[in-house]
Amino acid sequence: MNHSYYAYSLLLTVMPLHTSFAKDVSKDAVKIREARPNVIFIYGDDLGKGMLSAYGQQIIKTPNIDRVINQGIDFTNAYGCHYSAPARASLLTGYSDCHLGHWIKSRGQLYMQADTTYVSRIEAAEDKEAVVLPKGDDYLADVFNRAGYFTGEIGKLDYGFGGTRSQMKAHGWDHYYGYLDHHRCHGYYPPYLFTDGRIEMIPGNTRDDCGDEEYMEKSYTLDSAQCYKRRWDMEGKVHYSQDIFDKKIIDFLRQHKDEPFFLYHPSQLPHGPVAVPELDPQVKNNSNLTDLEKEYASMVIRLDNTVGKILNELKRLNIDKKTIVIFSADNGHMMYYPHQGTASYKKDIKTHKVFNNSDVRYTSTNAGDKFRGSLDWSGFKRSNLEGGVHIPLAFYWPGHFTPHKETNIVSNYDFLSTMADMLGVSITAQKDGISYLPLLEENGQQLPSNRYIIVDSFEGPAMIMNDGWKLRYNYVTKGYELYNLRHDIKEENDLASQYPEKVKTMRRVMDGEAVYSECRQRAYPYATFRMQKPVIWQKVIANSK
Repeated sequence: MNHSYYAYSLLLTVMPLHTSFAKDVSKDAVKIREARPNVIFIYGDDLGKGMLSAYGQQIIKTPNIDRVINQGIDFTNAYGCHYSAPARASLLTGYSDCHLGHWIKSRGQLYMQADTTYVSRIEAAEDKEAVVLPKGDDYLADVFNRAGYFTGEIGKLDYGFGGTRSQMKAHGWDHYYGYLDHHRCHGYYPPYLFTDGRIEMIPGNTRDDCGDEEYMEKSYTLDSAQCYKRRWDMEGKVHYSQDIFDKKIIDFLRQHKDEPFFLYHPSQLPHGPVAVPELDPQVKNNSNLTDLEKEYASMVIRLDNTVGKILNELKRLNIDKKTIVIFSADNGHMMYYPHQGTASYKKDIKTHKVFNNSDVRYTSTNAGDKFRGSLDWSGFKRSNLEGGVHIPLAFYWPGHFTPHKETNIVSNYDFLSTMADMLGVSITAQKDGISYLPLLEENGQQLPSNRYIIVDSFEGPAMIMNDGWKLRYNYVTKGYELYNLRHDIKEENDLASQYPEKVKTMRRVMDGEAVYSECRQRAYPYATFRMQKPVIWQKVIANSK
């Protein structure tokens, strides 16, 4: 049984989830299809909404991302996943991370040596266990390919924790350039990257770990001379990955400006550990920030610069009026800039109690986050609270989309169905997402008030409805919490005891949907957390000796 389809029918009149919720194709939808716009999707990594000046960030400015948000359609109630691996898979397949069988989060640490002689053998071993969608079920790139678009991905790997070149081909990409290992993505100076069927060496980058400095777990005195020296030791770190990606993106735009294209750019930025080749002038002389905070802020600004380069190149090529630019992020904020005694992602800085997101909630204030990356909502990355799953999402198409705030609830697993609807491509598989194309249209039909989405987390699942109600499982108390997000976005007032029937109704739906949960404590009844298997590259190398 398709659990999403079953649970959805409990609340709404049953309708195909992979099509538009409008009965007839509107004139606006026809115009969009006839225009055959290019689509560029820029995906920030661990970027909380609070880091963007469009949402009130005071320390730094992000004018280019702000332009997309303020001059586009800003989805104020958009949701991703609780961390990046399921978020990317969910985006590219159209399936919720609460449902088993469609994809797995493949293991990481595949290519942990600068020596490329092992790559083919590692890929061969990994491909034996690859889980791909069945024939007839579409990945996101497939949808665009079937509409006659050239598809490209440039940046972080698109799927799980690790991938191979054959898997990238199976995911539908006409062109691919970037990493194929989640762990290597934690370093910003790769000795080589993958491009289609080839390996491209990056001269001057010699670090096996791509320059990854796992300072957060090794030392908590983050501004010590030792940690600072390690971060700024540039031996074997010549070419910064985002600089490489920027060049490849510009090349892609110039090569494909005369044909419809879809470009997906999953950036590493600003995922930690912090790594930046230089401090940005915005923060370089800010005496109120620690060295680590300056470096992290520079990474956010660096991502904004990439958005600016894309917008400027589109205008230079005279294709800005025929290109939809979408900016989003995978999950909620993560603090990569703690400082002993003043900022912590682990403990309340005043009470020193460990955050459990139950009786001790993570908020920007409690954590001492100067940037307010989570907007002082409860929770952060890996949580089912708003700070963990609420994401930025904006569609920018000058001359076509009327700038406004869109309050209907949407999920990243809706994007594939929305693009299929926009392109006029039929999807035969029963996806979990629905099309929100009418929300992009002038005076388009709104989503039903009882439309809902399901998200997973290490704390258990949560269900959010379009009318603002949210049911959250609490892995500490092994109970359910109920919030009205329209009046309580910080999730401070649990209303479960006041509305027991609503809890019962929503729980019945959520329990039917959430057949899988990553809750490490296995507190949720359906928890089936699967630990990653041993690191494959170590086995391949050992067997080669």
